[in-house]
Amino acid sequence: MAGRYPMLLAPCGKDYLWGGIRLKELFGKNLDMTPLAETWECSVHPDGPSTVQNGLFAGKTLKEVLDAHPEFLGTKGNPADGLPLLVKFIDAAKDLSIQVHPDDAFAKEFEGSRGKAEMWYVLKAAEGAKIVLGFEHRVNEEILREARKKGDFRRHLHYIPVKAGDSFFVPPGTVHAIGAGIILAEVQESSNLTYRVYDYDRTGADGKMRKLHLEKAFRVMNMNPVTMHGRGGRTVRYETGCSRETLCRCRYFEVEHIRCTDHFSFDVRREACQILLCLEGEGTVEGDCVKAGDCLFLPAGYGGTEVRGRIGLLKIRN
Repeated sequence: MAGRYPMLLAPCGKDYLWGGIRLKELFGKNLDMTPLAETWECSVHPDGPSTVQNGLFAGKTLKEVLDAHPEFLGTKGNPADGLPLLVKFIDAAKDLSIQVHPDDAFAKEFEGSRGKAEMWYVLKAAEGAKIVLGFEHRVNEEILREARKKGDFRRHLHYIPVKAGDSFFVPPGTVHAIGAGIILAEVQESSNLTYRVYDYDRTGADGKMRKLHLEKAFRVMNMNPVTMHGRGGRTVRYETGCSRETLCRCRYFEVEHIRCTDHFSFDVRREACQILLCLEGEGTVEGDCVKAGDCLFLPAGYGGTEVRGRIGLLKIRN
């Protein structure tokens, strides 16, 4: 259909203080910043839009393309709301802050924003690397305020050792953090709204302590102990030329991990656009070369799509 083609995207980078240099080493991200903590691979968010690199829309931001062609978003949802997803690579050379995100209702009322649900797919993990996902036991506001005064906030947190291939869903309201030594892909709602709860008394580039957002965090935080780890229930389907595994299916997005050993095909229907994030190897999508680190936006209604080569990727749709 006219104007519809797989769009290769150039990311926006972020130089947060906890980042490293591995995204440059692993994926050849040629961005002039050190550290390179995150690359926003598929984004229409004003804090970091991605840009189309190929074809008819080369040089335009993805937001500009979708503003001009809302039909590329599909019939699901309201095109006026824009692309509801944001896809990233993250390199945590140091621990991220302990943080929490609000849900859509709270974010809309108090911040004029979407909330933030997210999922992680671990690409690399140093020996002993861990994430924080929720609390180890039930807490309340009084306990957490006292823990902050005493400097033992972390003893209430639930830590999970991780390895490459692990995936985790992080619902809004769940206290969480990515630990040092982890490189991962993140799929999330299109939001940059974070409430910091604890940050190891670190200072920013201005030499001042980084701001915490405790009052808002307490209003959105789930203080019950964690009940899920994210590893269970995954089923791999083996097909001719590939294996497919659904990592996450929720109200916000669906994420499938695919290992292509020869070829596979799928339909991009009128209901929703899709995103391909290439994690390893190299191959072709509709005859165009792709490699590890590349991200493609597939407009809704594009139709049959063929992938060939030896390549691992995430296939994402809302």
